[in-house]
Amino acid sequence: MPAYNEGPRIRANILAVDRMFKAMGRAYEIVVVDDGSGDWTYEEAAAAAKGKRHISVHRHPMNQGKGWALKEAFRHSHGEWIVFLDSDLDIDPSQLEVFFKIQSEDQADVVIGSKRHPDSKLHYPLKRRIVSAGYFFLVKLLFQMPLRDTQTGLKLFRREVLKAVFPKVLVKRYAFDLELLVLAHHFGFSISEAPVIVEYRGKFGHIGLRSVYNIWWDTMAVFYRLRLRRYYDQAGR
Repeated sequence: MPAYNEGPRIRANILAVDRMFKAMGRAYEIVVVDDGSGDWTYEEAAAAAKGKRHISVHRHPMNQGKGWALKEAFRHSHGEWIVFLDSDLDIDPSQLEVFFKIQSEDQADVVIGSKRHPDSKLHYPLKRRIVSAGYFFLVKLLFQMPLRDTQTGLKLFRREVLKAVFPKVLVKRYAFDLELLVLAHHFGFSISEAPVIVEYRGKFGHIGLRSVYNIWWDTMAVFYRLRLRRYYDQAGR
């Protein structure tokens, strides 16, 4: 769970995720990384973890980006299966039951939430839907991956996938999810999609021109490294 300025809700969200996994009956751990928050996110997360050895909280004094936070969380994890879960809980983690079911049926290495799955239910602003659709067509044009969405925060990975891919991931912020999945697909790991229910909670509603430019720039950098420079293949797998 990467977290940035989630002070008002992070404690309740961590405890909700803890209850959910406990109800699933699986052995689990929760790894929270505070990515240089300017509020009391770390203190609230640490309070949620107090007395619970299966919850660990880590932080960096400076904001490094979601990609960095997830790589750091992976470094502190131990399980065979790794779940990425945004700490704002816009996507209900109880949907993971469906992810594990799809993984078992498809024998997939990766299962990702897809807002474009026909069974997904979305409750978020039209502007974000338009931006998401535009980005989908750009990604389809550049990378020809058999995926309808790369940006949804809920994802399930075999540990071996991240061990192979993370050392080559360079993007820390805007196109991190894309680079991760491009590499997983490039190296031959199987990826399945799962429906999600997205309940927009008012955060990240404004997407400015600078953010759009940064997303485009990071995306084109991934394309350059993959198709033109062949950077990802230089050291083998």
